[in-house]
Amino acid sequence: MKKITPLFLGMALLLTSCNISSGKSEDSDKLSIVTTIFPPYDFVREIADDNVEITMLLEPGSESHSYEPTPQDIIKIQESDLFIYVGGEGDVWVDTILDSMDKPLNTIVLMDEVEAVAEEIVEGMEHEHEHEHDENCDHDHSEEADLDEHVWTSPENAIKIVESIRDKLCSIDEENSGTYKTNADAYLKELNALNDNIKEIVKTGKRDTVVFGDRFPMRYFADCYDISYYAAFPGCSTDSEPSASTIAFLIDKVKEENIPVIFSIEFSNQKVAKTISEATGAKIYEFHSCHNVTSDDFKNGASYLSLMTRNAEVLKEALN
Repeated sequence: MKKITPLFLGMALLLTSCNISSGKSEDSDKLSIVTTIFPPYDFVREIADDNVEITMLLEPGSESHSYEPTPQDIIKIQESDLFIYVGGEGDVWVDTILDSMDKPLNTIVLMDEVEAVAEEIVEGMEHEHEHEHDENCDHDHSEEADLDEHVWTSPENAIKIVESIRDKLCSIDEENSGTYKTNADAYLKELNALNDNIKEIVKTGKRDTVVFGDRFPMRYFADCYDISYYAAFPGCSTDSEPSASTIAFLIDKVKEENIPVIFSIEFSNQKVAKTISEATGAKIYEFHSCHNVTSDDFKNGASYLSLMTRNAEVLKEALN
């Protein structure tokens, strides 16, 4: 998420100290859970059913890098029983909110639940020049890369995160712990089945390389299944116009390795992918990072499992 300016956040915190009503229903005895983005929101609703009230701060269809918390968002965080966020450079604004509170808040930081790795620049990939500062992702690439924040893109990491959410819910709501454990067990079986399916797809594939004509927020996914990749930009890049050399490099890779599919990510204009496809004849498929979903997908019940299952299907075609 976008790094919030201290002035904006300070003004928002000042507003929350005024007479603004709580976002939590006074007559509700349900836990109030707040998440910044879609994956933990989806994990919570799979585990908790109707025992909690869940709020996702990032609205469906919104780009996470342009998000700024409103005073109402800050109140929701402060009034929550559990706040789940990603961590890393994109969520440094959270520290200011938590530090402003009179008492500690129950939190889960996704990046603390798994082994985080640095965002990497692979061969041919476009990235910001060292003298340019990306205010959204704070990558200056001058010494060492920031940690990649897209930890949920690996189903194995998702399993660890779900287990942590289950344990935290059980600790703060012992009365409903049986429900949380039962639901989590069922959901974990589905996640493990997804993981096994993807492993089998990779194992039986003719190749182990994918090409993204787009940003690449799938580092954890690629590492999990030992998949090699080439892409136009790193996962948190805000660039949209790669150099001619980057385009030429990706086109050559697709031709050299007879790669049948070019991937783009959700909310993409597919401009780069279309250029590569036109030059090579490769098909274009969306590979969803699950960072957020469209309003229609949200209304139609899209989930981490459904999106990742769709990813598995297009991955199979890309590797054969």
